[in-house]
Amino acid sequence: MQRLRLLSLGLIAVLASCGCAPAQDKTLYEKESSYNTIVVTENDRGLRTLWFERNGVRQSVVDPDDPDHLELPYLRAMLVGMALVEEPQRILVIGLGGGTLPRFIHKHYPRTTIDVVDIDPDVVEVAKRFFGFREDATLRAHVADGRRFIEETRVRYDVIFLDAFGSESIPYHLATQEFLDAVRRALGPKGIVVGNIWCRASNPLHDSMVRTYQEVFDELYFLDVEGAGNEILIGLPRPSRITREGLAERAGTLSREKQFGFDMARPVRYGFQYLVEKGPESWVLRDKKSE
Repeated sequence: MQRLRLLSLGLIAVLASCGCAPAQDKTLYEKESSYNTIVVTENDRGLRTLWFERNGVRQSVVDPDDPDHLELPYLRAMLVGMALVEEPQRILVIGLGGGTLPRFIHKHYPRTTIDVVDIDPDVVEVAKRFFGFREDATLRAHVADGRRFIEETRVRYDVIFLDAFGSESIPYHLATQEFLDAVRRALGPKGIVVGNIWCRASNPLHDSMVRTYQEVFDELYFLDVEGAGNEILIGLPRPSRITREGLAERAGTLSREKQFGFDMARPVRYGFQYLVEKGPESWVLRDKKSE
């Protein structure tokens, strides 16, 4: 499909600019799975990195002994969404990677039920073997396609994190209006969705991804991530106007109360936008695509 081809080309450019793992890093694991070439490396600080191609972008950077370590700045921005919900009872994470996000949330919300979904069973195995990811009574990993899981679940979640990336593209079926409609249905009455996407310079479908979120959700907040090519979209299925300073205050308070170890107000003050206008040249991504 032409749109898929454009998306892949844009992300290939990102991969080329990021380079491969430093030569001094030790390779701990490499395997061709059904979906990716999975590579795990370790540096001299003991940090382990998950790659889906040797010349690809870092999927996760993890200290296996410290779930509070958030090396990649986009994760701190994604956590801002937690400031928009009361104490959550159920959280869904689409895309496991090295398990950084669910491990962090599990530590600070130990009574919250967390479901994590990844399509690749080898990624789940690697997260457990190399990155300190452990299942227990409130943290469970599911090997499934994220879209099918959301469409079939009867559970209503307080927060849904969308963080699924392949080596060369964001899965198109996880970006369409039909998929986001299913995400909205899977949210509880006070729930939110938090999505991680590539910035416009690296993603030819950027404006249409944003436009599709706007089509589905009543409110859409945007965080440009400092020092990274990521952007975070926070969608609410209800009117709930909040200002930059209002969200920064909530986020800062939450990070202090939960002892996150970083000031969550910073990513808000750096990159917050309230998205109202819809791009006139963007289109809504749909399942039915023309050749």
